[in-house]
Amino acid sequence: MLSAHMNLKILLPYKVFAQLQHVVRIVAVTPQGSFGILPHRLDCVASLTAGLLVYECEGADEVYVAIDEGVLVKTGFDVVISVRNAIGGLVLSDLHQAVKQEFMHLDEQEQQLRSVLVKMESNFMRRLTDFHHDRP
Repeated sequence: MLSAHMNLKILLPYKVFAQLQHVVRIVAVTPQGSFGILPHRLDCVASLTAGLLVYECEGADEVYVAIDEGVLVKTGFDVVISVRNAIGGLVLSDLHQAVKQEFMHLDEQEQQLRSVLVKMESNFMRRLTDFHHDRP
């Protein structure tokens, strides 16, 4: 009996992060917990949470990819994962540090964005108030 393999594609909003063949197993994290996917698993769709995605290609070691939230779709032997962000290509200990730095960077961007939004909202409210008072 021939062993089956999966094709794995990891998509980001702006590029294809990874496209792999001969994948023998995948472990993903959902809001309900981790679950494994083998080639003959039934087709499925799953919502993914931020965490580690693990996959293994035939004859190779496990690969760890830190992913942000997204969705996984398995149809036949094809698995497509679409996430907002992913970090890979590092050993597990280095991956932890890279994720920590990325989240710190995102937190700084979120704070700047929130600051800009607060300024825009206050300007809008001030102008609306001025407009309302200027009306006859």
